[in-house]
Amino acid sequence: MRIEADLKLGFKDVLIRPKRSTLGSRAQVKLERTFRFRHSGRSWTGIPIMAANMDTVGTFAMAKALARHGLCTTVHKYYPVEEWEYFVAGLRADGHEGGLAHVAVSTGILDGDLEKLDQILERLPELRFICMDVANGYSEHFVARVAEIRARHPDQVIIAGNVVTGEMVEELLLSGADIVKVGIGPGSVCTTRVKTGVGYPQLSAIIECADAAHGLSGQIISDGGCACAGDVAKAFGAGADFVMLGGMLAGHDEGGGEVLEREGQRRVRFYGMSSRTAMEKYSGGVAEYRASEGKTVEIPYRGSVEETVKDVLGGLRSACTYVGAGQLKELTKRTTFVRVTEQENPIFET
Repeated sequence: MRIEADLKLGFKDVLIRPKRSTLGSRAQVKLERTFRFRHSGRSWTGIPIMAANMDTVGTFAMAKALARHGLCTTVHKYYPVEEWEYFVAGLRADGHEGGLAHVAVSTGILDGDLEKLDQILERLPELRFICMDVANGYSEHFVARVAEIRARHPDQVIIAGNVVTGEMVEELLLSGADIVKVGIGPGSVCTTRVKTGVGYPQLSAIIECADAAHGLSGQIISDGGCACAGDVAKAFGAGADFVMLGGMLAGHDEGGGEVLEREGQRRVRFYGMSSRTAMEKYSGGVAEYRASEGKTVEIPYRGSVEETVKDVLGGLRSACTYVGAGQLKELTKRTTFVRVTEQENPIFET
């Protein structure tokens, strides 16, 4: 046993210090970025914000809505192959096939998951991104699966996670991942830190993992912990290449969550994918050897995701103007964080 005494920080512990800027308007800020990925050799251009692969967030409807703005969606892994075919056929019919460049196919690491992934990619070769998603990215079995999927799909962009330390980011990149998801426990409906005592403050995790990834020409995704547009700006300022959103995109029509009436107010059920609700829905319940590591909550119904997207992008552009970053890729170079001793936890509203 040992104790690391170095200071570790989350989003609520810092603010971005403003700097002199030559920008005259938020409209001058360019949020699009272009990445070339380490193993696949593919290039991608868009706004690097992603919808999380949760079944009330990462839906086909969300993918269509976000792709119109150049944002990405990691579609949840519970759609059957036939629904994937129907979704892609619809995009083709509407002339929106280019939106597939902003869609990732999510998968687990069981044999059945990988067989299904093979079927989807065989029938729909236009899809470019694979998201290999497990709660604990530190498993040797997971690393081996990443290497296996790289061998089976050498031209695909592979996202793998979740981890929170630089050495594991490096291992996943060297094993075949192009992008590593960073975050254990920061999500609004994740209880891993409470149930296991395991986790890492998200801002510090981003800083350390981005440094490790960029040294190997890889990228990272900050996954979890963003409660408002300012947190998204902090994540990019800390060095994240992509930012993944769950709770901020939940409760919208496109998420397809169950809408409830409570005392005259419309609310939507939202839950973590390791919650009892999710495990009862997809796995027949919580196995005897494990515990639920997510919770189920009811959040206000938010209507269309369109206004939320505009609010997030507007806040991000504004953050860039405050520090003089004309492009999103400049934000981390222009960011100085100020540690704050006390700050109210922001609540995202639409």
